[in-house]
Amino acid sequence: MIDTRKCAARCLVVSQPMYFSWIGMLQQIRLCDSFIYYDDVQFARGFFNRVQIKTANGVSWLTVPLKDWRRGQLINEVKIDHSQNWQRSHRDQLKQAYKNSPFCSDMLGLVDQVYSGNYTTISDISCASTDALIEYFMPIGDGKVFLKSSSLNVSGASSERLVNICGMMKAKSYLTGHGASNYLDHTAFEKNGISVDYIDYQLDEYPQLHGPFTPYVSGLDLIANCGKEGLGYIRGTPVPWREFIERRNAEKSV
Repeated sequence: MIDTRKCAARCLVVSQPMYFSWIGMLQQIRLCDSFIYYDDVQFARGFFNRVQIKTANGVSWLTVPLKDWRRGQLINEVKIDHSQNWQRSHRDQLKQAYKNSPFCSDMLGLVDQVYSGNYTTISDISCASTDALIEYFMPIGDGKVFLKSSSLNVSGASSERLVNICGMMKAKSYLTGHGASNYLDHTAFEKNGISVDYIDYQLDEYPQLHGPFTPYVSGLDLIANCGKEGLGYIRGTPVPWREFIERRNAEKSV
């Protein structure tokens, strides 16, 4: 049983676990008080088991191979294919891509730490890799609660379930990424006394190898290039949902 008295969240983020997630996820984590890995929802091909890195030959993907994956499986049910040494491949690609970066050893040390664990599912490796990024930039996770939705025993689907999770966590506000604007029932949250905010990502340019800057790569890129000083680039601000929707619609009309 979860002791919700220890988990009460002024601001809650619920997000699917991502493999060595990008800086935008870290910005959401920095803004919230509690973070839920949404690990018992349907797996879809995307960023749950793969992430981009920059290389001398352009952007490349690191992909964790899947074992006997079938449609309809939940993220915490999808198994990793350990018949191939994908960890060595990923590490070799990272070492080659970032060998000239000032904090390559920090980045590879973090990767080695993650790869030293034994993982069965995509959820396992994705949560562990994000946990490691949070630990490296510790102030963003200091004093916060991290849980998996599969441990909460909360029913419902889509917005209803998210509202129920907020209720269990005693959240006052729910912070989410931009994609949720396509499906989230904002009024359902408000009827339950929960405000909804979208994150305004602050994707400031930092020193980066291999051509024009892009923020849409793994947080490992930030570590390799900036080390602990990368914490200064993990920023963002919450925007009330009505203001966010107005902004989006205005941008579309231009």
